[in-house]
Amino acid sequence: MTPDHHKIEALSDYDQAVDEIIRQATRSLKIFDINLRGAGYNSPARIELLQNFLHLNRANRLTLILHDTSYLQRECPRLIGLLRLFSHSCSVYQTTEEAKSVSDPFIVADDTHYLHRFHHDYPRALLALNDPEGALDIARRFNEILNASEPSAPATTLGL
Repeated sequence: MTPDHHKIEALSDYDQAVDEIIRQATRSLKIFDINLRGAGYNSPARIELLQNFLHLNRANRLTLILHDTSYLQRECPRLIGLLRLFSHSCSVYQTTEEAKSVSDPFIVADDTHYLHRFHHDYPRALLALNDPEGALDIARRFNEILNASEPSAPATTLGL
């Protein structure tokens, strides 16, 4: 199948592209972001897409790597709930100092599709569908960042 590339120039288009990548995923979603702020990961619609992906197959995996998890823990109760509900399928990591300079968020679905935002301060991005060669490069970067990250448990309520 021929790769299908789409340039993204506006935040609203980027938001739609995130949803499209999630819809494309049938086995794995690898998400790297600075902190998820402004990315819509707590919206009911996005949570529903992620939940649908995780319901597809018990073996499906969602891996999040963030520079800072405080926004996730404070401002994303829906996503935290989803991560708890699917704790067997979801992992959250926080980068160490070694990887803090990475500034281009991206998502890889099934090592075949990807969305690459060129810098977190700007909406410019590339949505690539059916591009396993390009996705492989992004997946390699994800693994490099993962190797420079530590597991980060979602916020929990502790008590007796």
